[in-house]
Amino acid sequence: MDCHDVKDDKTTGTEPSAPDCCASARQEPSAEYEPSARQEPSAEHEAGYRPVTAGAGAESAASVSAAACCGSSPSEPVKATTSCCDSEDSQGKSSFDWLLWGSLSGVLVMYLLHATGIDADMPAWLHTMSHGVYDLMNTMWWGVVAAAVFVGLLSRIPQAMVTAVLGQGGNLRGVWRATMAGLLMDLCSHGILMVGMQLYQRGASLGQVMAFLIASPWNSLSLTIILVALIGLPWTLAFIALSMVIAVISGCIFDLLVKRGTLPGNPASTDLPDGYKLWPECKAALAKVEWKLSLLTDILWDGIRGSRMVIRWLLFGVLLATTLRSFVALEDFQTWFGPTALGLIVTLVAATIIEVCSEGSTPIAADLLTRAGAPGNSFAFLMTGVSTDYTEVMVLKDTTRSWKVALFLPLVTVPQVVVVASILNGF
Repeated sequence: MDCHDVKDDKTTGTEPSAPDCCASARQEPSAEYEPSARQEPSAEHEAGYRPVTAGAGAESAASVSAAACCGSSPSEPVKATTSCCDSEDSQGKSSFDWLLWGSLSGVLVMYLLHATGIDADMPAWLHTMSHGVYDLMNTMWWGVVAAAVFVGLLSRIPQAMVTAVLGQGGNLRGVWRATMAGLLMDLCSHGILMVGMQLYQRGASLGQVMAFLIASPWNSLSLTIILVALIGLPWTLAFIALSMVIAVISGCIFDLLVKRGTLPGNPASTDLPDGYKLWPECKAALAKVEWKLSLLTDILWDGIRGSRMVIRWLLFGVLLATTLRSFVALEDFQTWFGPTALGLIVTLVAATIIEVCSEGSTPIAADLLTRAGAPGNSFAFLMTGVSTDYTEVMVLKDTTRSWKVALFLPLVTVPQVVVVASILNGF
């Protein structure tokens, strides 16, 4: 959102989603900017922004105030959860997001080639790629839009409410609540990723975020019903139960690693205020909301801006996956997915390489069970699509600012998936 569009608690009933940087940058320096002074944590700090200090002088005060929103000061970089202005490099110049706009351009070109029928007269690999982009985008668009709405809503919900609903991080109860939230959320796997990153920015613990992402790989009630039709109710219930078990175990492991200092914790995490009551706070917040048409558009636009980090990797994944499909047919993979150790290894590799949304992975997983006779491979394909998917790994890295956290996702989850899949293949 633009710096000038920030709403305060009186108009929306929520916390401000970004500091009022544009106004503060024009103010004269006061005592709080003196080198000896120390700023107190504010609402912006609770929302994930770090307090900024600056040297004395009007120019220093103004530059640091602007840096808190639009960039970073020369002496102390400021990292916000979402940027309200264009990203800048170390010299203060606006940087171009090559990954986002390059991937978006490629997806748009391929989509239009197939939509207009121009690809019919082009080489076979280009026709396959454009057709794949067309199908994937038509399948995923609703999940991305729905997730953007959820992200926009979450950005307006006070952090204390999010903590109260999910429970305090770092314990089994909080991980269990996050697991149930991931299981019941009716979104595609990429939509769940977008919401999960927003939960991290709103203070959920690392273990809660991981449990939320892992809980159910297909994450859509409609797709679960389809899976029942494809593989039967018993196997569907078994897959759901096993994914929940892995999610809870993985969430607890991540929280334990944070406590031991192996992994960094969430800097946005806060404790609930003493005597905090969720329902009275919800009623008070809803009473302050101004219900008007522009509210929906604002929420959607805020969600799109907040999801930019996910969308850039999602579009890149679509291009990479369709490029692979152009040269290696999915049918060839399915012939290698037998209930053997080699078949399981091939499944893990394929699930890592093939970037498909949950709508695409569900039918493939069903084929692995019904045609290849490998229920373990079917389960592994669904689960490792979350655990080893490069979109998930890169988005986690960008959100947490830690390669270590991102790489620990497959390190913690894949061994569990392999053990469970091997047992299932024995049935």
